[in-house]
Amino acid sequence: MHMRKGWQRRKSLKKQQQLEERSQEKLNQKLDEAPIFPDVKKNAEFIKNLLGDSTDLITRWFTIQYTPDRRAVVMCIDGLVDSKKIDESVLRPLMLKGEEIRTKEDLWKIAYESLVQSEEVKKVSQLKEMVGSLLSGDAILFVDGYSEGLVIGVKGWPQRGVEEPRAESVVRGSREGMTETLRVNTAMIRRRLRDPDLRLKDYKIGKRTKTGVALLYIEGIADDAVVREVERRLLEIDIDSVLESGYIEEMIEDFTWSPFPQIQNTERPDSVVGHLLEGKVCILTDGTPHALIAPAVFTQFYISPEDYFDRFMIATFLRLLRAAAFLIALLLPTLYISFVSFHPEMIPPRLAIALAAGRSTVPFPSIVEAMTMELSVEILREASIRLPGPIGPTIGIVGALVIGDAAVTAGVVSPLMVIVVGLTTISSYANPSYNAAISLRLLRFPLMILGALFGLYGVVVGLLLMLAHLVKLRSFGVPYMAPIAPLRWKDLKDTLIRVPWRWMDRRPTFFRPEDHQREEGGNSP
Repeated sequence: MHMRKGWQRRKSLKKQQQLEERSQEKLNQKLDEAPIFPDVKKNAEFIKNLLGDSTDLITRWFTIQYTPDRRAVVMCIDGLVDSKKIDESVLRPLMLKGEEIRTKEDLWKIAYESLVQSEEVKKVSQLKEMVGSLLSGDAILFVDGYSEGLVIGVKGWPQRGVEEPRAESVVRGSREGMTETLRVNTAMIRRRLRDPDLRLKDYKIGKRTKTGVALLYIEGIADDAVVREVERRLLEIDIDSVLESGYIEEMIEDFTWSPFPQIQNTERPDSVVGHLLEGKVCILTDGTPHALIAPAVFTQFYISPEDYFDRFMIATFLRLLRAAAFLIALLLPTLYISFVSFHPEMIPPRLAIALAAGRSTVPFPSIVEAMTMELSVEILREASIRLPGPIGPTIGIVGALVIGDAAVTAGVVSPLMVIVVGLTTISSYANPSYNAAISLRLLRFPLMILGALFGLYGVVVGLLLMLAHLVKLRSFGVPYMAPIAPLRWKDLKDTLIRVPWRWMDRRPTFFRPEDHQREEGGNSP
């Protein structure tokens, strides 16, 4: 009996839910076509029903001075607006300073032109646009007898201050990082790039979230074909929500199944400006400090912003050091497995004796030994990120030392394997780009398996396949391995090495900039 009542209750709740969903769909359909009614009460009730009588919807009814028969209403979302601005810019002028209103016909014109004191005021004739502005943090005003409404810019939600980006800290350079607020980010870029040719286009992406997305480029430098292609891909995104720039990155990149990032992300406004000046485009997303840079090539993921702030000799040395770290992070465990399993004759005799002594108590083959240690380090690395700030690094270091020492003492792994994994981990941290470092971590495991199955032959085949994939990749039409493949000698000035600024008088040609000249009368060799 109780089961039957419970089933009936669930059935009635489900039916009620379906009815509510259908009524909401009908309201949404009406919203697409609904004009603003001259009756203020109808507009307010329609919006209340559309939002489901949400408790954060503030509705303020009032009458305008000298026109007591004209009712007006201001609506806003609590927490998204600055209430002081509404009081000072909207309510007080309309309720107390209406002496100049003499006839009913003048009311709307004077309210728009002089009474509403805000830098952002816009006339709107469609309810859909009014609702969109309301949910974006603006206040909306309806006046009885008028089939238009005013959208008033009074945004004022809490936001994080400008801080140094943790993932892209530098020794020399700006300490400013972008925030989660779109307009703060565009302002930081504008402050550094005072060029009237800087273009900014806004989009709303996501059917439900309607996330603000901005496309930035410099007209006259960026390739028009690339700008149009980026715009096309942005407009083709059809998704319910965009909560972070990673959604957009995955939906507009050329090869989704590639482990290599084809769009760079950065939190640094000075880095964004540097890329814009090379002829690239930038995509900013509201709600995240990470900007997307496109097109992208392989070499730019191993270049740090401070390479351009230091002298060229220091920058070149650091880039070569990062290239060496790249090779160590990718190949060191694989070479260890290959030499131990297939090519012991290639190991120097003294090292071979020490290696054999260290592995004498290890019961597992080298691939199991390496996989166990690598997976342990990856788990420790992931765990240290999730732990609270002061504890995470400490737990990571102590955990690695304790586990490594215990594993060697127990004879599970050899001492040289601990050294190999430690060098590999340190080398992977030398990469300035987090996305590119993850790619190396992913590729290391299949290379280790190939080394265990086929020795150096398998390693070489794996590297050739990886190289062929890299050469095939494109980022918005730009070859991913440019300027190395296809080879452009003049563009090699800013890859593994960096020549002095006076010799970098031309922008990289593989990005197809419309204005190639960076410095008039340059001294490039």
